Parts: sequence; C-alpha cells; structure tokens
Amino acid sequence: MIAKLSGRLDETGEDWAIVDVQGVGYLVHCSTKTLTALGAVGDACTIHTDLQVSENDMRLLGFAESAERDWFRLLTGVQGVGSKVALAILSALSTGELRDACAAGDAASVARANGVGPKLAGRIVNELKDKAGAMPGAAGGVGGGTVMPAGGASADAVSALQNLGFKPAVAAQAVARAQEELGEGAAEGDLIRVALKKAAG
Repeated sequence: MIAKLSGRLDETGEDWAIVDVQGVGYLVHCSTKTLTALGAVGDACTIHTDLQVSENDMRLLGFAESAERDWFRLLTGVQGVGSKVALAILSALSTGELRDACAAGDAASVARANGVGPKLAGRIVNELKDKAGAMPGAAGGVGGGTVMPAGGASADAVSALQNLGFKPAVAAQAVARAQEELGEGAAEGDLIRVALKKAAG
C-alpha cells in the first residue's frame, strides 16, 4: 500500500492535488486543510496517504499529517460515512476540534461539514465518543488541537479531572494548557492543581 509520497506539488484543484514523485504524478484527494498545508504549486511536499480500492474505483487520499489520516480511517468506519463525507468533515474541523467534539458528544459541530446532517453527525459522535480520547489532535499546523500523550502524568491528570466531573474535552484542554505553562516534565499533582484553575477559569 502507498503510505506516503514525497515530491513536488504539481497541480491542485478544489479537493485534490497532483504530487510529482520523480516524474510520476499521483492524483491525491485531500481536505481543504491539507491542500492549504501543502503550499504552492512547485513547492516540495510530503503527504501521508491512504489507498482505497473498490470494485470499480481506486482512490488515493492524502493528508498533511498522520493524525488526520487516523481520523479519516476512524470516520470511514462509521456507517454512512464515505471518503467524500470524511474529507468534508476534516475540511470543516481540525483534528483537535473533531476529537473534542466527539469526546463531548457535540454533534452540532460535526454537522457544520458539507453533506453531514444532524442524524449522521449524531451517529458519528456516538460511535466515536469512546475512541476520541485516545486519538491524536494536531499540535499547531493543520490541526490546531493539542496532542495529549497516551500515558504518563498528563494522561493521569486528565483522568483525575474527569473523575471530578469535568467533561473529557474540557479536562484534556485544561491539562494541555497546564503542561504548556509548567513544561514537559511537570508532576501529576502540579498539572492537576494548575489544570483545575484553568478549567474553572
């Protein structure tokens, strides 16, 4: 399977790009956020890809970062969400926003995407709610969310805040802001103390 392309951006359209890799042009379908992140035509670029093969079609999907590709795969696993709808959602929301919306059960945010009605948005957040906390949200760049490590003091601090009644999205955001303030090596107790102030503020 083609997992990544590195080459030169040859051409772009509304929802696609052609990446020239040593003289071979790959047509890659992308979200608008990925198209923006790829830069200008002629620039060197690297794009993470997912190859979808059906009976009558073979399609290469492209993502500026692996987190966006992970979310794409998760979204297309939901009944009624094809590649086009998944890309529309990833165009409307950053990976961080999508993670927070699913964790908080916020179907209205997901319904902002083109072609996503309230019923489908509700199904997406319901099915992905439990998986959202473990999913990455991009730090800056395309996503604009915050990456929370899978384990360690920050994850324990998020869990502690949730036990105190804070919603997963609020807890994760507060701990991320606390970690920015205290630094990477911050102890769990300090993270909880500062995050509580952030969440309550």
